[in-house]
Amino acid sequence: MSPEFLEALPLAIIAIVVLLLGIWLVMRLGKSTTVTGETDGDVLDEGAERARRNQALIDAPKAVSQDVGVTSANANSDKVAAARASTDAEAGVSVAPTAGDPVPEPVPAPEPAPAPAPAPAPATAAVESGEADDLRQIKGVGPKLVTILAEQGVTRFEQIAAWTDADIARIDATLGRFAGRIERDQWVAQAKLLAAGESTEFSERFGQNK
Repeated sequence: MSPEFLEALPLAIIAIVVLLLGIWLVMRLGKSTTVTGETDGDVLDEGAERARRNQALIDAPKAVSQDVGVTSANANSDKVAAARASTDAEAGVSVAPTAGDPVPEPVPAPEPAPAPAPAPAPATAAVESGEADDLRQIKGVGPKLVTILAEQGVTRFEQIAAWTDADIARIDATLGRFAGRIERDQWVAQAKLLAAGESTEFSERFGQNK
């Protein structure tokens, strides 16, 4: 190779590199101009300008528009959030009735049960006015039985004459070793005759008085 060629070779290489670099820059600038100049693309694409894309997101309509209404508003209220766990969230803590809704009538309080009527006092508990009869005139009644009967308020023939079966059973249960004497000696029948003053009939049926 001649000395002239060797001297021109570096310049030729530099010229080729500069030419290739120029061609690459021209192609790059042309591609950028094409993308930026397009107006039909979606501003929400990733390639859109940041400011335009943010503004488009702000101005975009909501995907779903829903009227939650009064019921759901009650469910999301602060009062419901602070209420007890048993509170109906949809009904709210206290939902006032709307106009036209029927107002429920108050439930009347149940009437109290009538007090039981006092039990009538047994005939044997009432002591007739006046002096006590001599109950020893009844056959089978001695001083001990007179005392037992007096402790229960029985001092008159009329009282024994008015005894019912229940009275007889109750009094007989207090006579101890004398139990059974009331019916065996017919105290009620004797007392009826003595209270009525039927001494003759009494003597015929039960014998002379003491």
